[in-house]
Amino acid sequence: MTPELGLRERKKRHTRAAISDAAIRLFLADGFDAVSVVEIAAAAEVSKRTLFKYFPSKEDLVVHRFADHVDEAARVVRDRARGQAPLAALHAAFRAGLDNHEPSTGLCDVPEVLACYRLVLDTPTLTARLAQFLTSGEVALAEALGPPGELDARLAASAVIAVQRNLSEANWRALATGHTAAQRHPVAVTEAERAFDLLASGIGDRFQVA
Repeated sequence: MTPELGLRERKKRHTRAAISDAAIRLFLADGFDAVSVVEIAAAAEVSKRTLFKYFPSKEDLVVHRFADHVDEAARVVRDRARGQAPLAALHAAFRAGLDNHEPSTGLCDVPEVLACYRLVLDTPTLTARLAQFLTSGEVALAEALGPPGELDARLAASAVIAVQRNLSEANWRALATGHTAAQRHPVAVTEAERAFDLLASGIGDRFQVA
């Protein structure tokens, strides 16, 4: 059973969500570059200092919604079923994400999520910040695949994260141009199958230990 959060932790989460919600609302209305941190703090009814306590940069106010799951690939590898190869577990998890229209796969057309996709795609600084978060996910995956610093694990993790990023971005762009998640799903599945087949032919034999 998950322990109930204490009052202090609940307040912290509420404050973090309120700041992020205020920022997204302002960014979508006026554009990312046009909104200042001072305006966001005022809208969230917190000080500028408090805002930076929760979000180190202005870009983090947006990309944390994607980056909160940045270690997901490492978790999938660590928690995979006994006898299942790491790449097979990652493949199955990504396919399940597509079927469930999870935001991390880029195949979610819930209006609020779709608006965030568009905001990131249209703002170079947000795209760059998201790439930095993905790098930390790559490091975590490499550690889950092999001993710290092992070259094969680092290369495999880099390939997996790159594939997932490219698949997700292709889905984001399709949805941003008017496709629905249901319309995009068959293409997204076909592309994911092809991508993981290529990964399997390149790195699959190296990581078969359950």
